[in-house]
Amino acid sequence: MAEPGITLLVGTTKGAFLLSGGTDRSGWRAHGPFCGGWTINHMAGDPATGMIWAAGGGDFHGAGVWRSENGTDWALTRLTTGTLDDWAVNDPDFAAMVGWTGEPLPHGDDFTQIWSLCRDEGRLYAGTKPARLLVSDDDGATWTKVEGLTNHPSAESWHGGAAGLVLHTIVPHPDDKAKMWIGISAAGVFATEDGGATWDRRNRLSNAEACEGHDHPAAPRDGETGHCIHNMMRAPGDGDVLYQQNHHGVWRSADGGRSWDDITEGLPSTFGFPIRVHPRDPDTLWTLPLNGDMAGRFPPDAAAAVWRSRDGGASWQAMRDGLPQEGCFFTVLRQAMAGDTRDPVGLYFGTNSGSVFASLDEGDSWDEIARHLPTILSVEVLDRA
Repeated sequence: MAEPGITLLVGTTKGAFLLSGGTDRSGWRAHGPFCGGWTINHMAGDPATGMIWAAGGGDFHGAGVWRSENGTDWALTRLTTGTLDDWAVNDPDFAAMVGWTGEPLPHGDDFTQIWSLCRDEGRLYAGTKPARLLVSDDDGATWTKVEGLTNHPSAESWHGGAAGLVLHTIVPHPDDKAKMWIGISAAGVFATEDGGATWDRRNRLSNAEACEGHDHPAAPRDGETGHCIHNMMRAPGDGDVLYQQNHHGVWRSADGGRSWDDITEGLPSTFGFPIRVHPRDPDTLWTLPLNGDMAGRFPPDAAAAVWRSRDGGASWQAMRDGLPQEGCFFTVLRQAMAGDTRDPVGLYFGTNSGSVFASLDEGDSWDEIARHLPTILSVEVLDRA
């Protein structure tokens, strides 16, 4: 449950799980599954209250957000319709079995899934498939669209990646509530500085000539990074330093996304999904390279490693202690790597083979703290220390 100490919020293809590690980040215990077996793409928690949200859905259920005040009892807010509604309207017995009432849902059939959640000082944000940004001011009971993004002049040109057109990353500014960055696959990075009224598309290369000539459709070209962003984080500090892992490299921006520098050199591949930045050191970050979208999407040489940089991506070090080094074919997805704010920082990632690994020494060594879970889609940290 959402006990004192660290709880990992784990979204899977068969519901939500909570991994409790206590105040000393040990003796991990798994609770779940919760949320009715729904596909849970992402989760978020409020350390002040212990409230937890889990979001997902799909073609059958439609999109929705589950909410729990204690980690045990969960309530669902459905936002859009799915095949379930088509069946229920024509089958009274099925409607009674699933508790279907026929009450209109607030967003009709406008999107099929929630892909991301972000709690930011009393507001809750959600990203959807296809890409919309939603906001809630009542802890997820009701949701409205951020129309400035929905109506962006470039919206008709956005094209989905392999998973569809998904808004998967939401990055608020910690001090300036008018600022926010979001990531859409495969439309790229967008930023607002006026509370969501208007949005800039920010994918420009800092040195376009050095990044031309790749054949992959998601690679840099036309003076831009390539729009298939996979994950993005803001570094701590006054400057709006951003890092992203996209379909073709790891990138750093020193100016809030207005231009991007390629920092992939030293990594074993350009492809990967998650990226993580140290909560206090803007030059320390971690990523988990995979061997490419056409080569299986598993660790290079089937040997797992989290790669760490202590100098803003100028150099990289492979962290392998405790990770499988033979026959390792798992994938770590874009939202399946998280970190706490302890000293030293704890890092956590989940795999599509159902394992969760933890490092309590900033990546130097790793332990498997859970196994045999369903396919893990996301990992987040709730710290109630």
